[in-house]
Amino acid sequence: MSEVLVVAGERLARYGFGGGHPFGLDRHEAFYREFEARGLERRCRVEDTRQASRVELELFHEPAYLERLIARSAAGTGYLDGGDTPAFRGVYEAASDVVGATLLACEQMMQGQARRAFVPIAGLHHAGRAGAAGFCALNDCAIAIEWLRREAGLTRVAYVDIDAHHGDGVYYGFESDPQVIFADLHEDGRFLYPGTGSAEECGRGAAAGTKLNLPLAPGADDAAFEAAWSQVMRHLEHYAPEFIILQCGADSLAGDPLAHLAFSDAVHRQAAADLTALAERLGVPVKHLPYPSPGAVADGALTHGGEVIGITRSFLYAGAATVVASLWQVADEATATLMERFYANLARMNKRDALRAAQLELAKRSPQPYFWASFYLSGSAN
Repeated sequence: MSEVLVVAGERLARYGFGGGHPFGLDRHEAFYREFEARGLERRCRVEDTRQASRVELELFHEPAYLERLIARSAAGTGYLDGGDTPAFRGVYEAASDVVGATLLACEQMMQGQARRAFVPIAGLHHAGRAGAAGFCALNDCAIAIEWLRREAGLTRVAYVDIDAHHGDGVYYGFESDPQVIFADLHEDGRFLYPGTGSAEECGRGAAAGTKLNLPLAPGADDAAFEAAWSQVMRHLEHYAPEFIILQCGADSLAGDPLAHLAFSDAVHRQAAADLTALAERLGVPVKHLPYPSPGAVADGALTHGGEVIGITRSFLYAGAATVVASLWQVADEATATLMERFYANLARMNKRDALRAAQLELAKRSPQPYFWASFYLSGSAN
């Protein structure tokens, strides 16, 4: 039996949004086509997902939110949040299948049926305990963390995130929990959604120091990653986790239309290989969750023992209409005024609301409004 489990299939492919949304429904097909073309299915064991139960979802999410999600899923209209995450018929079931895939991977690793696992449609790290956010209806990462502690009895679970966006749903869900070892390397929140993840956010109370946020400037390349990654590895080695989850969102790769980091494939290869080697030294499992970014369908490293056996990567750009300038790249004379107002708003409101206000203002000015602003506007009527 292969020690590498890949959870994939048509049920997992259901999670996504139509109508030109950057989190499209064709991502799984693009991943699997490349997966087969490279012959990786012969070196891994592939299984279909299962649907997570209501009890499992409530390990992290509040029951009241799940009731709202079920209702929106039945209606199939509106948004699950302020305008980023559209509702569609069956979104509850599709998201539950994503959670089920992640939990299936955890179960098999804890039972000794696999040492490594890879889930191509997963890593929905923005959803909070009480709501959806950033294309994420449910937070499979956070539910897995809770399952590993409550059901498997672990006391030190590591969550590592190299997605371009800060994993705010996971961070704030466990900000005061010393059993969750958190390390997140992301584009600086002053330049990118969700506007969080400053270096000063290192955990609260008994968890102070167990959380590591490393914001990077737009344009950060492999050299910048290397400098930050060494801090991540020292952080993990210090806390010696019993289980490692890697959220390896592909939007940190150069060329993503909605983010501004400039990593090469080598970064994802190194992250997977280093964490695999650390897991081998510590004798723990490691799971890869490549959040499908707006710019890339799937990316991640499959490992067999300590060897990286393949990189799966396939770009699917959203098209010129959604490949637009960010707030910090708009070339007009009003940009300075816009930024001054944004920073003034930060003094009197939270980062998310300040960012939304700036995005809405930009949408009125620019012939190609910032993508997030276009979603906030389209969602405002619902």
